[in-house]
Amino acid sequence: MGFPVVEPKLPVLDFSKETLKPGTKSWELARKDVQRAFEEYGCFLVTYEAISCELRNAMFGALEELFDLPTETKMKNKYEKPLNGYVGQNPVVPLHESLGIDNATAKEGIQSFTNLLWPVGNDRFSESAHSFAKLAAEIDQIVTRMIFESYSLEKYYEAYIGSITYLLRLLKHNAPQGNDPQLGFVAHTDKSFTTILHQNHVNALEVETKNGDWIKVELSPSSFVVFAGDALMAWSNDRIVSPKHRVVVSGNEDRYSLAQFSFGDGMVEVPEELVDEQHPLKYKPFNHLGFLGFFAENAYKRLECPIKAYCVHECNNMTVLNFAWLHAHSSVNIGPPVTHLFGLVSDPYFNRRATFVHTARSVFSSSFAWAS
Repeated sequence: MGFPVVEPKLPVLDFSKETLKPGTKSWELARKDVQRAFEEYGCFLVTYEAISCELRNAMFGALEELFDLPTETKMKNKYEKPLNGYVGQNPVVPLHESLGIDNATAKEGIQSFTNLLWPVGNDRFSESAHSFAKLAAEIDQIVTRMIFESYSLEKYYEAYIGSITYLLRLLKHNAPQGNDPQLGFVAHTDKSFTTILHQNHVNALEVETKNGDWIKVELSPSSFVVFAGDALMAWSNDRIVSPKHRVVVSGNEDRYSLAQFSFGDGMVEVPEELVDEQHPLKYKPFNHLGFLGFFAENAYKRLECPIKAYCVHECNNMTVLNFAWLHAHSSVNIGPPVTHLFGLVSDPYFNRRATFVHTARSVFSSSFAWAS
C-alpha cells in the first residue's frame, strides 16, 4: 500500500522561553506565528520543555501496561458523551486501539478511569496521566489565548476557557505485519476546538495540506502537535483550517500517543467581529456536544466536512421549528395536525428536541397535503 508524502515541514514554534508571557515581544511574535500556522496548515509543532523525561517515560510506560489489559477490561471504558470511550477491534482500522478519559484535568476524572480499569488502584498511572493532562492544558490555553488575541477577541477568552472540558485519549497503533506501510487510522479532522498531541519515538502521523499533499510529521521528545479542530474552524468563520490527518505505520515497533481534546460546554457561535462583507457568516450557532452526537450517528456516511453538514442540518431543523412557531401564532387555519404538534410541545414529557423535529416534519408534510 503506497502513501506518498512530500518534503515540506510543519512550522515549529518554541513555547519553552521564560519570556513567553502575555504582553511581551516574545508573546506577540509567537502569536503571529500561531495565527499564520493555523490559517495556512491548521496545525503546527510546539517545543515545550516543561515535559520532563521522567513524566514522558512514566506516561508511555503506563500506556504499555494499560493496553496489555484484557480487552473485556478495556471495553468497560464508556461514557454517555459520544466518542469518549473505548475504540478498538475494528476491521476498518485493525491496528488502532484507544481509550478516553473525560474531564482529564480534574483528579476525579482521572481517578474514576483508574478505578474502572484497576479496581485495586494504580497510583503510578493516575499521577502520570493527571500531570500530563495539566501540562497539555497549559499548551492549549497559551494557544487559545493567542488565537483570541490575534482576532482582537480577547474579551471572550476567559468565558470560553471557563466553559471547556478536556478529553484525554490514550492511543496505540500496532506495528504492521510485513514490510509495507499500513493505515493505522483513517484520514479525518478532529471534532474538538483544539487538540494537543504527544507521541513516543515512533513517527507515523501525516497531515494533508491545502493543495492535497501529505506531510510526514517528525516529533522530538519535547515536541507536541497542536491541531485546530472543526469547532475552531467554525468559530473562526473559516479563517482557520481544520486539517485532515492520518496515521500510517511501518517498521516493527508499536506507536503510543496521547491526544488531549478541548470541548466547549454549550454553544459555539461565530463572533460578530469575524463577520463582514469579505467573510459572510458560514456557520449557524451549534452545540458542541450535539455536533459530536451528529458525527457519531453519521460516521458511516464518511461526510467530507462533518461540521458544515451539521450546521446545514441544524439550520434545516431550526427552519422547521420556526415554521412551527409561525403557524402556531398565525391566524391562518392550516389544520388539526399542527394543533396536535403543539399539544405535544406543551407536554412536559415531550422534551427530546430530535423527536420534536421529526414530528414537526411529519406534521407539516401532512398539513400541507391536508390543505391542498
